[in-house]
Amino acid sequence: MTQTAIPYIFMRGGTSRGPYFRRSDLPEDLDVLADVLISAIGAGHSLNIDGIGGGAAVTTKVAMLSTSDDEWADIDYFFAQVSVEEKLVDFKPTCGNILSGVGPAAIEMGLIKPKDDQTEIRIRAVNTGAQVVAKVQTPGGELTYDGDAEIAGVPGRSAPVQLSFMGVVGSSTGAFLPTGNLRDTVQGIDLTCMDVAMPMAIACAADFGLTGYETAEELDANREFFDQMEAIRIEAGELMGMGDVSQSVTPKFGLFAPAKDGGTIAVRYFMPWKTHPTMAVTGAQCMASCALTPGTVADGLLERAVASPAEIVLEHASGKIDVLVNFSNEDGFSLSAAGLVRTARKLADGHIYVPQSVWDGS
Repeated sequence: MTQTAIPYIFMRGGTSRGPYFRRSDLPEDLDVLADVLISAIGAGHSLNIDGIGGGAAVTTKVAMLSTSDDEWADIDYFFAQVSVEEKLVDFKPTCGNILSGVGPAAIEMGLIKPKDDQTEIRIRAVNTGAQVVAKVQTPGGELTYDGDAEIAGVPGRSAPVQLSFMGVVGSSTGAFLPTGNLRDTVQGIDLTCMDVAMPMAIACAADFGLTGYETAEELDANREFFDQMEAIRIEAGELMGMGDVSQSVTPKFGLFAPAKDGGTIAVRYFMPWKTHPTMAVTGAQCMASCALTPGTVADGLLERAVASPAEIVLEHASGKIDVLVNFSNEDGFSLSAAGLVRTARKLADGHIYVPQSVWDGS
């Protein structure tokens, strides 16, 4: 046998998909692990033709699960963002969409036993330390993917997965406002640099000469905008204390515009080198928090909620996503938890094969 077989479950989580592994079935060394994931996904080719990636950043994501030794959590969730066209793996961020599938995958793997009609699973996001409670539908003690929940960017209906995120403020940089400011000006563009679930640099679409209602395809074709945005993102990363982020997918970048379809505010989210076709769950929490915070770049674009919890409806490139935010304004804005509803579905299972020259399984 010239290849190493690795058990996996292939799942859609929210508006992303990828392989879900037991952490114990993969190498401990992160450099070797990165090589394994690059091979499994087929990173380094636009079609990921030699792996199971789908040729887009939302389809080259990896979840690795294990029973947690944390006294609060049931499951540890370790995330990896694998690049599409470069042989790179980023272990810094987490992904809330892929997290949508962690509860069901943990049950599928036998790491969690279903309880009653709904199973509550406490998940620790290893990359950031965030605590997430997932409520998974298990009628009669059996996992189901059938249901009536719909999310923008995914066809059909599925069983809802309710997610409640805690401990997400400063999860990557240690601060709600990593630069210490509600606004910074970088290369002539006003930004709010914020770290809630995902470190982000957020600006107004109009400051780039955009409406904020462009499709993902229209934005991806605007290379002049992407070049300007990337230069600003890299400088913002330095200001946020994240060092050289030119090879990292964080901080992410986001744009605001006034809502035009009955939502709270219109948003566009970048991964960062392509436009997200929908909206990241982690990014949604950060952008919702920014929208709620007085003094940020969202000023003048919405009518802010004053009572907690607040339902923030973000209009993204494919529809809407609702974020329920528990917050306080007593001593400046502070967030205690954010909740969302996602869906997930098991697509396949079996083994992924990587060359033994990449990893021999030891």
